[in-house]
Formats: sequence, C-alpha cells, structure tokens
Amino acid sequence: MDLLDKAKNYVAGKVADMPKPEANVDDVDFKSISRECITYRADVSVKNPYSVSIPICEISYVLKSAGRVIASGNIPDPGSLKGTDTTKLEVPVKVPHSLLLSLARDVGRDWDIDYEIEIGLIIDLPVIGNFTVPVSSKGEIKLPTFSDLWGASKNE
Repeated sequence: MDLLDKAKNYVAGKVADMPKPEANVDDVDFKSISRECITYRADVSVKNPYSVSIPICEISYVLKSAGRVIASGNIPDPGSLKGTDTTKLEVPVKVPHSLLLSLARDVGRDWDIDYEIEIGLIIDLPVIGNFTVPVSSKGEIKLPTFSDLWGASKNE
C-alpha cells in the first residue's frame, strides 16, 4: 500500500509540474447591438506550450458589474489552440438591455460601466484530461453611443 501511495504522489507531482497553457484578457470592448442585447467582445490570448494543437472543449464566461452578474454563458467547441503558439480568441458576451438600464448609477457621467470578467477555457490535455485555464480582468466598458447605434443599424 505504501508503494502505491508513493506512486500516486510521484505522478501527481509530475502532473503539477507540467507546463500548462496560460491565458490573458487583452481587451473588452463594444462589438454590436441588437433589439435583444448589446454584445461585447473579450479578446483573449492563450499561449500553448505544447508542440501539438489542443482542443478547446468549452469557454465559459461571467461578466459582473458592481458585484452583480450581468451576463454569463458557455461557448461549446470553439476550436483549438495552435501548437507552440499564441492563439487569439474572441469571446462574445451578450448583455440584455434591461440589465444595463439597472446599472444606471454606475454609468454616471462617463458613459461606461466598471466590470470584472471571469473566463474559463476548458481544454482537453492528453493524459490529464479536461483542464480549466482560468483568466479574469477588471476595467471599464464604454456603452455604445448614438453613432454606434446608427452604424449598427446599417450593418443589420
């Protein structure tokens, strides 16, 4: 039994020391507007330390403002991470208009909302299995202006 415990600890230590993909949120900005919601996009860079591509099983996100969740969701099967490279991902975050109106105090004079975004990239690592790469960021998101609204209506 002692040998089995030593083997488990050895394998756990080796797995813990393995390099794992790292991610950063580069930017969060306005993308588009529709009748139902405003869509923001979070630009995420993910560095893959392995020479082979790694499939991303799912991306989950939670967008908060003033401590409240204003948007959350999952993106199933968004692609894969290129081997020994940095992959740029765009995570669309849809915020219903009704929630933005409830944040009117935070919007104030500068026409933006303070946010915190938490993103989890669930990837399938060989031998280890599914592994979540957590990444988060805080900042300010500008609300769309009238020119954004008129520009968006031309595109739809």
